[in-house]
Amino acid sequence: MSEILVIDDEQGIRNLLDRLLSRKGYEVVLAESGQKDLKLFRRERPDVMVLDLKMPEMNGLTVLQQIRQLNPTESVVIMTGAGTVEAEQQGRAPGVAEFDEEGLLMHQPVDSLKRLLNQAGTTSP
Repeated sequence: MSEILVIDDEQGIRNLLDRLLSRKGYEVVLAESGQKDLKLFRRERPDVMVLDLKMPEMNGLTVLQQIRQLNPTESVVIMTGAGTVEAEQQGRAPGVAEFDEEGLLMHQPVDSLKRLLNQAGTTSP
């Protein structure tokens, strides 16, 4: 079973993604943000990460840079409610596989994750 680490400071978004992804058969690990979640990444070594771009303690791009130091090929989906072209370019520079808008259409990150897991050859539901 594929494991997905979701890092988002909004509990509602974390809970929604947990429900959606768990129903699709993925193992989901939830995290709020920041340094302690990098320790969680080191321990869990997920197949894919979903990372919020704007978080108060440590923004998603900072987390992404640190993830890249640990694993340069980690599959990452960035989610944001305030996406801009500049933010997307910054996110894609360190190798973000997908850049999705948060919102009512939460199937978009689920579809992105499914594509990434299929490309990586990991088990997906």
